[in-house]
Amino acid sequence: MIPVPANTRVWLAAGVTDMRRGFTTLAAQAETVLKQDPFVGHIFVFRGRRGDLIKIIPLS
Repeated sequence: MIPVPANTRVWLAAGVTDMRRGFTTLAAQAETVLKQDPFVGHIFVFRGRRGDLIKIIPLS
């Protein structure tokens, strides 16, 4: 288990994400679509089309 500070928010991106995208592109998507700064210490979770893959932008 990975410890996460109590005041950390976990943002789940609704819908599907192209898993070929890198973390830089996903961070930009968090800024434009979710309207959140990916570098403030929150965790962003993106799901693949089939639902069997996820990518996580961890705490900064």
